[in-house]
Amino acid sequence: MRRTLVTVVAMAVITPAALAACGKDAKQDSAWVGTPAASGSASAPAKSEPVTESATVPVSLALTPATGKTGVPLSTEIGVKLAGGKITGVTLKDAKGAAVPGKLRDDGTSWIPGRTLSPNQKYSATVVATAGDGQTTTQTTSFTTMGKPGRKTGTGLYLFDDRTYGVAMPVVVEFSPGVKKADRAAVQRRLFVSTSPAQPGVWSWTSSGTQAYYRGPEFWKPGTTIAVRVAVGGLPTGGGRYGDRDRSATAKIGRSFEMKVDNASKKMTVVQDGKTVKTMPVSLGKKSTPSSSGVMVVMEKKEATVFDTTDTDGDEGYVTDIEFAQRLTWSGQYIHSAPWSVGSQGRRNVSHGCVNVSPANARWLFDKTLIGDPVTVKGTGDKLAYGNGWTPWDLSWAEYIKGSALPVPAALK
Repeated sequence: MRRTLVTVVAMAVITPAALAACGKDAKQDSAWVGTPAASGSASAPAKSEPVTESATVPVSLALTPATGKTGVPLSTEIGVKLAGGKITGVTLKDAKGAAVPGKLRDDGTSWIPGRTLSPNQKYSATVVATAGDGQTTTQTTSFTTMGKPGRKTGTGLYLFDDRTYGVAMPVVVEFSPGVKKADRAAVQRRLFVSTSPAQPGVWSWTSSGTQAYYRGPEFWKPGTTIAVRVAVGGLPTGGGRYGDRDRSATAKIGRSFEMKVDNASKKMTVVQDGKTVKTMPVSLGKKSTPSSSGVMVVMEKKEATVFDTTDTDGDEGYVTDIEFAQRLTWSGQYIHSAPWSVGSQGRRNVSHGCVNVSPANARWLFDKTLIGDPVTVKGTGDKLAYGNGWTPWDLSWAEYIKGSALPVPAALK
């Protein structure tokens, strides 16, 4: 009997197809995550060319889109080709003279509007460059955006504003339909993350292109603030489609809380801030429905739910009330209260793939955990499938960065 559950904690546009395992909720909920991008959230301040003391170096400045260009995507950036100085000002205004906020890219090659541009709108951009002797050069361009896109790529961000997450919480962006390999680099260039304190990371795509993850080489430091902007509103995503909207969120990382499950001992060890705080017996998936081994994270928490497998298992299916359920995979692997298996916990595996614990231990865990807390299961007869849940930590760093559509900085290789 293999179960599925389609609900998610911080659901984006779509839920990946359920695969199979322990449970499926009787009801299904979903919610958009993130808010329209805040101005200026695109990137850090630009790095410009060194300014020399010589006043003889001429400034060369050229802009894109070209003046008079029409049908420009709503995601367009003001491209800057500069030599002999540094950019000291960029202004973008709509037809009514209202300014659009934005920031330069880190490399200074373009200026990114802080929000999606309006369709069928004329915009004018003014860019000022300053030479080493203080002389300024100004260039302008004007263009008209395309109409409202007819075909869109649905997007979602699994992150809520002002929430606190576990140290393994990846940034997860979802796309429907998935983005093909040829189009991923352009999309990835519009995915921005900043952390405080700074902890560099890399984006990596699942093979289907339906999800892109962001993580660093190690779990986030407790207390970290993560700010995300998915600036894909109006962005060409391939196949004549355009991103549906910009999304953003700012969240925090809480204390370190790790759950380590060992099939050999049939025990879970709980480590908080580097210290073991509790151990408890568990019962994992039986031979016919083994639990997956791998590094997972808590994706969803439900104090009470219903596992219903009748739609997938037919006459062999069942409907069971479940308490203190914490989702680990899309296919339905959970940590949950299992009073019926207390006698087997610590001794033998009897579940349908879930991590069974006693009611008291299930409540204790439920009260302690955060979405994004890491859960490592080892020693079972099944390996976690990449993409079956928020799985970027299940790959080594060397394997993980292979999924980036852009070159990885040398310092992070």
